Amino acid sequence: MGAEKEMSFLDHLEELRWHLVRSTICIMAVAIVLFIYQRTVYNEFLLAHLSPDFITYRWFCEAFASVGMESDFCNITFNAKLQSLSPTNQLMNAMWSSFILGLIISFPYIIWEMMRFITPGLTEKEQKKSKGFIVVATILLILGLLFSYYIIVPMSVYFFYNYQITETIVNNFQFDSYITLITNTLLGVSVVFELPLVVYFLTKFGLITPDFLKKYRKHALVVVLIVSAIITPPDITSQIIVAIPVLILYEVSIVVSRFLVKKQDKA
Repeated sequence: MGAEKEMSFLDHLEELRWHLVRSTICIMAVAIVLFIYQRTVYNEFLLAHLSPDFITYRWFCEAFASVGMESDFCNITFNAKLQSLSPTNQLMNAMWSSFILGLIISFPYIIWEMMRFITPGLTEKEQKKSKGFIVVATILLILGLLFSYYIIVPMSVYFFYNYQITETIVNNFQFDSYITLITNTLLGVSVVFELPLVVYFLTKFGLITPDFLKKYRKHALVVVLIVSAIITPPDITSQIIVAIPVLILYEVSIVVSRFLVKKQDKA
């Protein structure tokens, strides 16, 4: 009997290993394609925010102009030349960026593989819900990518390029630091947008409660406002634009947690 349990456990580990192997292959395959087309990826995607004509800058300029307000977004200038200070910088950065972007793009497939591993241990009702979980996770990922790429990243680029302690110090950035800022932001914000799903599972396992989330709501509000103030231009409108979606996610997480707790109490 003990041998059967041990064998069963080892079988599960072997199955998990193959799900992880397939996920890794998917990530690497996407990363290789991105690496092959690295010039296009950099020029059209990763370095696009250094153009004054980037859609977000134009949108903010037009939005402020429509209400009769002046905005620095209408007169943006960047020193678009980035420095590479090491012979291997460009190659290593291209490889790392391809991997991070490959990880982000492969996320829905990774979730699908993990659900395939978990599903056999679920009830028939839970198996049906698992399909919805994959859809919701993918939608949240896409929303996170769009929000980070078109809002967070351009505002961060604008802020760091224009922040200057004194005129004696000139902003002349290394390209690997700049690209790392972009890719880390894309990955980080995408993960943050999965907050409702994370809260769902933490609540399901009894690790957090709606009361806990409500208790620390004010703390979350302060943190979000501080972060939005740091990465945005010094006007309240821009800060609100960044803060609102994150606060909405937090409130949605509270609703999700409350709904799950009520459902568990009824059961």
